[in-house]
Amino acid sequence: MLTKNIPVITVDGPSGTGKGTISHLIADHLKWNVLDSGALYRVLAYAAVTKSIDLKDIDALVRLALDLNIHFELDETLHSRVFLEHIDIQKPIREETCGQNASTIAAIPEIRSALLERQRMFAKPPGLVTDGRDMGTVVFPNAVLKIFLYASPEERARRRYTQLKDAGIHVSLPHVVEELTKRDERDSSRQVAPLKAATDAVYIDTTGLSIQQVFSQVISLIHERNIVAG
Repeated sequence: MLTKNIPVITVDGPSGTGKGTISHLIADHLKWNVLDSGALYRVLAYAAVTKSIDLKDIDALVRLALDLNIHFELDETLHSRVFLEHIDIQKPIREETCGQNASTIAAIPEIRSALLERQRMFAKPPGLVTDGRDMGTVVFPNAVLKIFLYASPEERARRRYTQLKDAGIHVSLPHVVEELTKRDERDSSRQVAPLKAATDAVYIDTTGLSIQQVFSQVISLIHERNIVAG
């Protein structure tokens, strides 16, 4: 059941558009809760591999999804930290292999169903800011504000490459471009909850924009809609 009377702001879009950073900045600004929905699928993929569970074993994956002991924290720089069984796994789940595995299992209807209510449980007072690919279309269709971020493929690949390098993950730019293209195709073409903008979403092209510029646009929308006082 959808959580009622809890305001939710969704930020959807493909990889490399800045949705994760923007979501955390907005949540910190509003002092709301935050959910990195994509991390749930990455954690599930990571846990499955570490437990030697076949990614085609749907029943085993569903059981694992329901039993995951996961929580999020923000560090002093407002970067999300993800903990599984109280162990920080932020770095390994950001590896490209884990991302591809996450995208693969995210296309499985049973997996999405198992994680659906779990995602909705993050909606707690005073509000929630969440990023993903189907937050505004499937998980929180009644969100008070839906944002869809996009950017040129070249810009997104460059950002992702820089992000991985800064995280100490060594990968070539051509490889990032190839993997980003594959994931876009898989996420957009899956039958269940494909990557797409909600019909009432506000589009923001982040190509050539700084994080602060995007942040300012979203804050303006929040005030225009009187989502928060002040």
